[in-house]
Amino acid sequence: MARVRVDASEVRLEPGRGSVGRGSGSGGRYWHIYVGEKRVGNVYVNVIDEEPVGVHASIQIQINKADQGRGIGGVAYRLASEQSGHEVVYAHMRKSNLASGKAAEAAGYEAIGDEQVRQLLMRWRRS
Repeated sequence: MARVRVDASEVRLEPGRGSVGRGSGSGGRYWHIYVGEKRVGNVYVNVIDEEPVGVHASIQIQINKADQGRGIGGVAYRLASEQSGHEVVYAHMRKSNLASGKAAEAAGYEAIGDEQVRQLLMRWRRS
């Protein structure tokens, strides 16, 4: 059964309190994702120090299972990246996570990095 895609104007981020490793540290941000009045997930940005990039802003997103496949992730990636205050944000994900890769790409992220590694590394730059 095909899921009804949302209109991007219906998706909004509401700031929330993150926790350790989930947007609460220096340079971090945390948001609840809403479609209309319904909370459908969360997204957060942390500043981490990991290879192969070094110190960088890293985004993570979770969409409730019932709301996946509706285009919400792409909008949330874009909004969070724009509102993060960072000029460059990276997304790390398993290569097998095709939905997250497509959502990040829809938000303006580009795949970068080594084809030999198991994780997909994508980068967003403020325009």
